[in-house]
Amino acid sequence: MTSEPAYQALLLGAGPHMQCGVGHFTRLLLDALEKLEPGSCTSLTLTRSEGTPADIWRAIGSARSVVCNFPIVAWKRVILRPLLALAIARLRRRRVVLIQHEWGGLHWLRRITYIPALLLADSIVMFSPLVRRELADDRLVGWMQRKCVLAPLPPNIEAPAGIADSKLRQRLAVAREQGRLVIGHFGSIYPGKQPNALLRIGALLKERGLKPLIVYVGSFIRGVDTVEESFYARAAELGVIDDVVVSGYVESDHEVFGLFSEVHAFCYPLDEGLTARRSSVLTCVQSGRPLIVTGPALEDEFDHHPRFRELIHRGVIVLVAQGSGDEIYADRIASALQWPTVQSRFDFDGWWQDVAQAVRAQL
Repeated sequence: MTSEPAYQALLLGAGPHMQCGVGHFTRLLLDALEKLEPGSCTSLTLTRSEGTPADIWRAIGSARSVVCNFPIVAWKRVILRPLLALAIARLRRRRVVLIQHEWGGLHWLRRITYIPALLLADSIVMFSPLVRRELADDRLVGWMQRKCVLAPLPPNIEAPAGIADSKLRQRLAVAREQGRLVIGHFGSIYPGKQPNALLRIGALLKERGLKPLIVYVGSFIRGVDTVEESFYARAAELGVIDDVVVSGYVESDHEVFGLFSEVHAFCYPLDEGLTARRSSVLTCVQSGRPLIVTGPALEDEFDHHPRFRELIHRGVIVLVAQGSGDEIYADRIASALQWPTVQSRFDFDGWWQDVAQAVRAQL
């Protein structure tokens, strides 16, 4: 006699020690699902040393559905174990819910390694209509877009009650006192965010005599791309190498928002435009600082995400039309010096309850 599974869902993750955005998202999603129905979910840690085939078999047997936020951790570190888990889930007739944040912006080698997960999934949760269209336009796997459902993405980081000081924050404070224009950019640095585009805007502001200091709060993603080398080479070419700071990994949310407190405005010039999957943008807006970003490519980009859409309508997020030149971004940043800091309540738990409801509907 086969016993009924104890849990509604098993979430695959890399454990609390793994400090990455994907892992953090999984932990917050588990917490949000548990708030909806306590005791309904459990988790399985998959790392290079944890999660044997026997562990995976037993854990999957305990749940009716398996949820995998793919990749589990940074690409190339843990790929085979989650794919084995998804295969076992299908073998044991468990429902597989895959959470996929990107597609077209991924390196082609990464997309190839993700394809087995797409094939094994019963449902693919995405956060952006643009990303869903990228999958649909893929000649190899476009047919799998019929599995896709949209969910509203929340931010990974909640603004803490207080902030922490740091040497970098003190440096930014001194720069502001000296009349410098501090421009912020938050999150991992990789080609999809067009980090070099902000360097061009900084060079233009420097020509105008506004003394910009561009602060990238985050670190470069290590992969097959030469992102870091190209970034610094471009900064040197534009003559802004001494006007750029890259923080690297920041230890705490308190320290992150301490840095945010010294920023005049954030800016994201994005080739693809703003999409509903930009969690880093949602983190920045909690600081109350102006955020200037390229407008969305699709008119319906935020139709499934009313909270994100409200931030745009209220002017918390300032959109720059697609195809605008660097001078338009420079104008918006310069004018941000005259804008007041607007600190409004951000319902962090409400944002997470929204995505938990959307994922739960797929279980």
